[in-house]
Amino acid sequence: MQSLKSIQDFIRWGASRFTEAKLFFGHGTDNALDEAAALVLQALYLPPDLPSSWFSTRLTTEERNRVFDLIQRRIEKRIPLAYLMGEAWFAGMRFHVNEQVLIPRSPIAELIEKEFSPWVDPLGVTHVLDLCCGSGCIGIAAAAYLPESQVDLVDISSDALQVARKNVSEHGLEERVTVCQSDLFDGMPTKKYELILSNPPYVGSAEMAGLPEEYKHEPVLALKANDDGLEIVQRILKQAKDYLTPQGVLIVEVGNSAEMLAERYPDIPFIWLDFERGGEGVFLLTAQDLAKYTNIIH
Repeated sequence: MQSLKSIQDFIRWGASRFTEAKLFFGHGTDNALDEAAALVLQALYLPPDLPSSWFSTRLTTEERNRVFDLIQRRIEKRIPLAYLMGEAWFAGMRFHVNEQVLIPRSPIAELIEKEFSPWVDPLGVTHVLDLCCGSGCIGIAAAAYLPESQVDLVDISSDALQVARKNVSEHGLEERVTVCQSDLFDGMPTKKYELILSNPPYVGSAEMAGLPEEYKHEPVLALKANDDGLEIVQRILKQAKDYLTPQGVLIVEVGNSAEMLAERYPDIPFIWLDFERGGEGVFLLTAQDLAKYTNIIH
């Protein structure tokens, strides 16, 4: 380590070690170099858009030890970077995370940044629900991008809701964002929303068994549904119509379960959304279509 002096030295060395260790990347970055850069910059409390002229600057002994330790922990324990640092970025916003919540990475962030255009009129959105909210990143970001909206964050996990409350406070949104513990809609008062957003558990048993080691640090409750991964999604489809305004929309991420869901309900007109920055398995349904097809959901 004595030969490593600068920011760029540690990024290069970290990327080489990550590649050598065959780490899995999927919790914010998708390659060894980006992962190493993110780790080094966060460890040094520097922004991700650091000017290139800074990369030749040298680290202090304390900084070198801290970066080295984080790189070693990332390799030896396969702990995702966000958990090592206790934070993650989503829709341009910083969120506290720990192993009680999923690491924010949903492509729904792209929809939020576009204020859900063209699917809703942003000026007409007054109530938003983030169902299975985890850290609260989706709902809190929606509140930030839709400043006239009131947002409810709902999750079954009290541990996850502690993290969500911390993030609500961090972004100063206590007056517009409410946190509620509920098993999906079962513990919620009847209320109408223009937007219901959800990244629920959707991983089936077979997929769960094959996940890389990094995923084993995330809460099973937030990842795994039943054997085929569709149980929670089906419950949402069955109940959501009662909580949407007539012009409201439901947006749900189902990941690799998308094909199975479409095959199970071929008559339901799921709109599968495309994302410029990548990501798939997110559908949109209107309130009208949900009301029309709810009777076939089982």
